[in-house]
Amino acid sequence: MILKSHKQYSLGDLLTSVFRKNSSLGVVALLDPAAMSKTPSAAARARYWRKNLSWLGALLSVWFMVSYGCGILFVDQLDKFKLGGVPLGFWFAQQGSIYVFVVLIAVYVLVMNRLDRELLGEKFQ
Repeated sequence: MILKSHKQYSLGDLLTSVFRKNSSLGVVALLDPAAMSKTPSAAARARYWRKNLSWLGALLSVWFMVSYGCGILFVDQLDKFKLGGVPLGFWFAQQGSIYVFVVLIAVYVLVMNRLDRELLGEKFQ
């Protein structure tokens, strides 16, 4: 069975209908002029991104030090210690960096949720 449609839709029409139906995406504010007046000021957005990037840089530094530093650079010094019968440098290279990475993701989520509430307000959650 072949479906024929005589009406042609533009990409803008399709995107508008999708975004208006999915208000949980947070994109409705981009399409609704009334919601656009409720956006944070430029200074609030700049503060938000400055804090966001500083947290991101700090967390990536920790990730780099644990994965590259403890797993490769300092492995000989860390291997002098044992964790459950396994040399600590080997443990960091195999498992420790993954555990730290998961913890860093959780920290990032918690910090960004707090920043969203503090700097952007409750309505942007």
